[in-house]
Amino acid sequence: MAQMLDYFAEFSDVQKFLWILICLVIFWLMELLLPRFSFVYNKWKHARINFVFLGTTIIINILMAALMSGVFLWTSESSFGLLHLLSWPVWLELLLAFMLLDLVAQYFSHYLLHKVRWMWKFHMVHHSDTHVDVTTGTRHHPGDYLIRELFSLVVILLTGMPLSYYLIYRLSTVLFTYWTHANIRMPLWLDKSLSWIVVTPDMHKFHHHFERPWTDTNFGNILSIWDRLFGTLVYEDPSSVRYGLDVLQDDTSDDLWYQMFLPFDRSVKTD
Repeated sequence: MAQMLDYFAEFSDVQKFLWILICLVIFWLMELLLPRFSFVYNKWKHARINFVFLGTTIIINILMAALMSGVFLWTSESSFGLLHLLSWPVWLELLLAFMLLDLVAQYFSHYLLHKVRWMWKFHMVHHSDTHVDVTTGTRHHPGDYLIRELFSLVVILLTGMPLSYYLIYRLSTVLFTYWTHANIRMPLWLDKSLSWIVVTPDMHKFHHHFERPWTDTNFGNILSIWDRLFGTLVYEDPSSVRYGLDVLQDDTSDDLWYQMFLPFDRSVKTD
């Protein structure tokens, strides 16, 4: 366990980028072989706008890394945080940190991104995609992504978790984000069985339905237990899903300029 934690603690930026690239390529190929929906669209043209947002996400990660490094160092030297008060085995501390990050930095922040109007304006960019595929997992407005990162920072500070715990979770989110957004078909029995524990592709597709109440369901990122616990889970027939948002025109989906400034457009309705 100690060797594994040391490995992740020394994970380089190049390794992180390669992990993103590997996950993207794997699920991109799976979409070609096992598509859930037969989209009629230019896959590369669609991907371009989403990759621009991936670029802004990477920039935010680089900027936040300096701040987070300082927090990790301070909590370690001062023994500040919940984990420093516990004498649990490392694996149990890692599990607790993983679950708290998933609950607070993902489920709860995601819930607020839907319920707080000014936050929803940022998150609408993610939901405006009318052809949800693996690249949609990269489509987060800088404001949206920064909000999530600040919630992560709060969890890191309050728990005093080491860098390795955080990186294990973050690398897991990359895998799950691309998997759950990928336009892939899984056997119903497998998808539904896995959805009792983790978020699955079919489960997440309801979250991308173009109108409420489905849009305001299935907020989980990795673990599905939060949606079950708080009554926000929906699991129906994915063929009923229509992507996009009912308050936006579909033709704005791939308009980068429009999407970048959408959160500041007062003419856009939020309900």
